Amino acid sequence: MADPWKPALTGRGPLYERLAAAIERDARSGVLAAGSRLPPQRDLAYRLGVSVGTVTKAYIEAERRGLLRGHVGRGTYVAGTDPAGMGVGAVDLSLNIVPAGPATRYFSDAMAAVRRRADFLDSLAYAPLDGAEWQKKAAAGWLKDTSGYEADLSRLVLTAGVQHGMSLAMSVLAKPGDTVLCEAATFFGMKSLAEHTGLKLHPCALDGEGLKPSALDKAAAETGARVLYTMPTVQNPTARTMSPARRRDIAAVVRRRKLWVVEDDAYALFAPRDGGRPTLAELVPDRVFHLGGISKAMAPGLRVGFLVCPPGPFFEQTLKAIRAVLYAPPAWGALVFGQWMLDGTAKRIADAMRREIAVRAALARKILGAPYAAAIGDTPHFWIAVPELEAERIAGRALRAGVSVTAPDAPLVSGGRESGIRVCLGSPDSAATLAIGLERLKAALAPGVTAAEAALV
Repeated sequence: MADPWKPALTGRGPLYERLAAAIERDARSGVLAAGSRLPPQRDLAYRLGVSVGTVTKAYIEAERRGLLRGHVGRGTYVAGTDPAGMGVGAVDLSLNIVPAGPATRYFSDAMAAVRRRADFLDSLAYAPLDGAEWQKKAAAGWLKDTSGYEADLSRLVLTAGVQHGMSLAMSVLAKPGDTVLCEAATFFGMKSLAEHTGLKLHPCALDGEGLKPSALDKAAAETGARVLYTMPTVQNPTARTMSPARRRDIAAVVRRRKLWVVEDDAYALFAPRDGGRPTLAELVPDRVFHLGGISKAMAPGLRVGFLVCPPGPFFEQTLKAIRAVLYAPPAWGALVFGQWMLDGTAKRIADAMRREIAVRAALARKILGAPYAAAIGDTPHFWIAVPELEAERIAGRALRAGVSVTAPDAPLVSGGRESGIRVCLGSPDSAATLAIGLERLKAALAPGVTAAEAALV
């Protein structure tokens, strides 16, 4: 590396993005040799006449792109070309979170903005049980933007994440020992909640669009269950999304069987952009608790969720549950989220997150190829349907190769017939690390997996 290195900050846009672009340009051209140490952030800031924060954000962005590697106490180094992943430790493709980059870029600015708010110190007091009114309006705006659902503010409650909203809805609808219907492969958080509260989960079969209406109708008739938990959009773990027609068919079963529904719309941001899909809450408004949130869309540490209750006594019952367990909803995450909605940052993060996930999904399709590419949409996770024993073997081979996938039995509901491997794209810190993990997964998939087994059912 030339000493002292002084990159040219060309183009337009924020300084940190121009500096990150300069790092990428010089790394690819050889001006910054692989393995060379970059200047300390304070030194480079002085050299360029910019703030240390600008350099810090640029280094973080360049590391997210796989260009740099930071080592505590040793400094920041230019990453080398390493297609085999030599020197890279275990890659985690089991944790279903979104990449940190898009939200990280704006977080410091958000903290500065909320400190300037006249009501900033009000956040130190207890929030209203259902959340501050301006934050509820922000939540309704998010639901409208991501799923098209127009929530009634008088029935909307801010929660400490979607998992908390699930817990509140179930506490109102079911008691220990009750049976709850769900997809045969379901969100692990629902399994954990059921185990903790003494609920019995009953599996319903899926097809390429998710929950099958005939399976739901049969299960409701056979069990007498009155509660359904479902994820119609980018279902976790299978990533399948119900068409508008499928949603109407599910809604018809709900009406006929008089079911109560907990509709989890946590992944609405990543719904295929090929036409509107009514939420179940729109189709059966008097029987659906609708859940949304930002932890699966912006950052997992921002525990902000939204629960819209159906008409009737449920809103007041939910507030009583909040008072009994949490006393008041947490204020700080909602404060940041509300500010981002007000100033347009939420849209910028959402757009950036969709682009990032699309890039990662394209990388997965390219590396894994046929027949697996058919199962990979522009979503944070995808599902490879294989028999249960083979799923266990694949997971074991992958772990030995240095990549972890979701434990095959984690999302499965006892008695169901769904099985497979869930692969998560958001956890690796960069596309370069993700590529290494996917190459290792490809090697683990190769032995003994046929195209028929890998296809979506």
